[in-house]
This record gives sequence, C-alpha cells and structure tokens, in this order.
Amino acid sequence: MKVLVANRGEIAVRIMRACREMGVPSVGVYSPSDRLAPHVRYADEAIGLGADRPAESYLAIGKLIDAARRTGADSVHPGYGFLAENAEFAAACRAAGLRFVGPSADVIELMGGKTASRAAAQAAGVPVVPGTDGPLAADLPDDEVHGMAASIGYPVFVKAVAGGGGKGMRLVQEPDALLGAVRAARSEAGTAFGNPAVYLERYVAVARHIEVQLLGDEHGNVVPFVERECSIQRRHQKVIEETPSVAVDTDTRRALGEAAANLARGVGYANAGTVEFLLDDSGRFYFLEMNTRLQVEHPITEMVTGVDLVRWQLRIARGERLALDAERMLTPRGHAIECRVYAEDPEAGFVPCPGRITTLRTPDGPGIRDDSGVAAGYEVPLFYDSMLSKLVAWGENRSEAIDRMARALTEYEIGGVRTTIPLFRWMLRHPDFLAGRFDTGYLDRTLAGRPPTPLQAPPAEAEEVALLVAAIHAVTRAASGRPAAAAGAPQSSWRQAARAAGLRR
Repeated sequence: MKVLVANRGEIAVRIMRACREMGVPSVGVYSPSDRLAPHVRYADEAIGLGADRPAESYLAIGKLIDAARRTGADSVHPGYGFLAENAEFAAACRAAGLRFVGPSADVIELMGGKTASRAAAQAAGVPVVPGTDGPLAADLPDDEVHGMAASIGYPVFVKAVAGGGGKGMRLVQEPDALLGAVRAARSEAGTAFGNPAVYLERYVAVARHIEVQLLGDEHGNVVPFVERECSIQRRHQKVIEETPSVAVDTDTRRALGEAAANLARGVGYANAGTVEFLLDDSGRFYFLEMNTRLQVEHPITEMVTGVDLVRWQLRIARGERLALDAERMLTPRGHAIECRVYAEDPEAGFVPCPGRITTLRTPDGPGIRDDSGVAAGYEVPLFYDSMLSKLVAWGENRSEAIDRMARALTEYEIGGVRTTIPLFRWMLRHPDFLAGRFDTGYLDRTLAGRPPTPLQAPPAEAEEVALLVAAIHAVTRAASGRPAAAAGAPQSSWRQAARAAGLRR
C-alpha cells in the first residue's frame, strides 16, 4: 500500500503520521504557495501540482490521478474539504485502479444531497426535521413556495441541496422575506457548489448540534462512537467541539448511536463517516445530514475511545474487518475538547488574516494534543481555508479538560498573524460555557452582546520591538544626562514602554 494524500495542512500531516506508523509510504501534493509547508516536508515524497488556485491544484482531479500514477501510489486519501465528498473524484480514483480511502462514489452522491439523505434517513426509521421532500423546482409558482413554507411553519430555513459550511442557507422569519431568501440562496449555492437547488426545512430555534462518528467495513459491520457536541458555532461553522455532550444521557446516547448505525447499514456505508443531528430542548433528536468523510473534530473521539480513526480508515480500505467493541465505543473514557485555531480576526467578523508566521510556540503537557499544519516562517496563503491547527485537551472529566485547555491556550503563541486563540481564552472562562448552557446560536448571540473590549493581544514581535525601542530610548536618555526611569519602576505594559519611546500604533 502506498497512499497519496490529496490534501494539505494539518489533516495531510495527520494522515501521513498514521501511514508512517503503519509502515505505509505517503505521497504529498502541493501548490506553489505550499512548497515549503510542513505536510510537504513530512511526506515520504511529494509532487507539485503547478498552480495555487484550488481549481487548478487541490481540486484538479486529473492532476491528482496523474500524481498518483507518477509516484506509484495505489491508494488515495482525500482528507476533508476539497474533494473529500466528491463522488466524481471517488469514481475517478477507482476507475484508475486506485483505492479511495472512503465510501463508494454512489454512497457519497446519495448522502451528499440533503434531500436524498433525508429520504434515506426516513427509510432507516431515523427522525428528520420537518421540511420539503425534495428540492424546490426552479419554475415552482410563488404561491406554492409560500404554501410549502406555511405548512412547515415559520421560521424556516432555505438550504442548499449540495455543500455545507453555512453557504446557500437563509433563515426566513416571515412570509414577506421568503421569495428573496430563496433567490439569494439559489444564487449563492450555484456559485459555491455548482448546484443552485434548494429546499425548505423548519428552523429549530433552540437546538444543539450533536453528531455521531461511525466506522463501517466492506463486510457489513458498522460501529458507532460516543457523540460529539458541536454547538459552539459562528455563522453555522463549528469553532469548539467536545465529547461527550453535557446534554446527552446514556439512553439518548444509545438511541443516537443506533440511529446512525441503522442509516449507515441502510445505504451500505464503508469507511469513516459522521451522522449529524439536532437535539431540541425537550431531548428529541432529528437527522440533519451525513458527512461522508473524516471530520475536522475526529481527534476528540480518538482521545476518549483510544481508537486511531485514520489507521482504521486505511485498514478498512485494505479490506479488513472491523475489530472494535461496539459497547466500549459508546462509553467515553474521560472528556475531550477541541479548539479550531484559525488565522482570522474575531474583532473584525472573523475575516481571514493571511501572512507570515514569525514566531510559533505550541503547548504541550498532560492531556494536550496539537494537530498543526504550520511552522515558524510559513506564509499563510490567501487561497485556502484559514485553519492553522486543532488544539485538543483531554481530562478525566469536563472540568479538568476545560482547565487543561485554558492552560494550553495561555502557552500557545503565534506571531505575525491574528488568530482565534484570544477568543478561546475568553470563551473557556465564560460562565455559560462552563455550565454547559449553550445551543447553536450561543456564540453569535454572545459576541453580539459583548462589551467592545479587545480580545486580541498584539503580535508577539510588536511587543519585542516596542520593548527594544524603549530600552534604547532609556539608554539614550542616560547617555545625554537626562534622568531615566527609576530602577525597578514597573512597566505595566508594552504599550506604556512604546508610548514612552514616542511610538504610535
């Protein structure tokens, strides 16, 4: 077995580490902007894709197939993002005689369509959120669109049939806004996914986003894992995940696992996948969607079960049978939390902040894991997702996991680019988070009502420069005979030192 990793960043490094532990050679691919990236250095060999734009590099199916052939790889792992849930890519790999480390193209296509996956869930006896049975026809009369929304009940979501990440999604509170929301969602979905189809679904106002990791093999075996809590989101994108959920009891956990496994068996699912649910405030859960790939947040499941999910992905792709105790996979060992570290500015609406990472100090110690795809000196490019790393903390209970994460975040230093780390430092001490009082709208509401105090500390190199200039200024004053600050006088901050040196931001 020789695996070409059709991805970049921290997930490429994660997959390559599993390959190295198994004695499996790995092949990395890279764009010009990524030629010095850690995943390129870590791979046993690497091959360039010749362009920065995703459509001409990490999304170029022909180039990836050619790279596998040229390097002698017999398997392809797509990671997540890019082509991970692309049925055409999975089919192309298999047509080229390559193992695709994931489910079949038919299953990817079936579960990738939101309305088709809803139908599959209903067929498996899994409850779904009330909504339309299929996409809205492009020529559907306006009065029929209004009738469908009224039968579902306001507020309603207009959702893209394809894709995810909050794109092609509009919340409609009242009938007058419905048709405009449908037009806007169709336009955004067409641009983002090449498919403008949308459908309607009831908005569950107070709900948690709960998901169940599962593994299936090619022999019909399916094993579900303890649930993950993914309700801390900004604009429908996950920011912090943890397992287990404080809102899920033992009976609900078993019911969630059974529902996810039944759905997977019903569609003949093989390899790693995740079934996502909404859990309302009465404890009822509803199918949301299925992700036919490895999830960003898979490390927290690994931390509480001791199972290497990527290793099992590779073993399943080789035709091996699952050899896991299903009962134990639904019994968490301790608690784990993950913070997604992005090169984004929380103070400016989470806009991406590309640039050069000038300094980097990552945390470690008991219970800490940092899955990173960057290094000091690396230039965070404009072209791709801005996630830098995933910081994970494990503890014997939720309180210990939170304390370890809070400690690790104080040790995490990234200079040169703004990141979401200060936001996490603030959030992990927020009383609502500590008490487990949150839902999918919690973070957006909390940030909207937060006093305008800065979250972001200044870049590390700015502090160093300011202190250096302040020291030179003090020496210059002493040499000229002017009095300097009294020995031992405290400097309350680097800003005061800079101000004393006559600097302005």
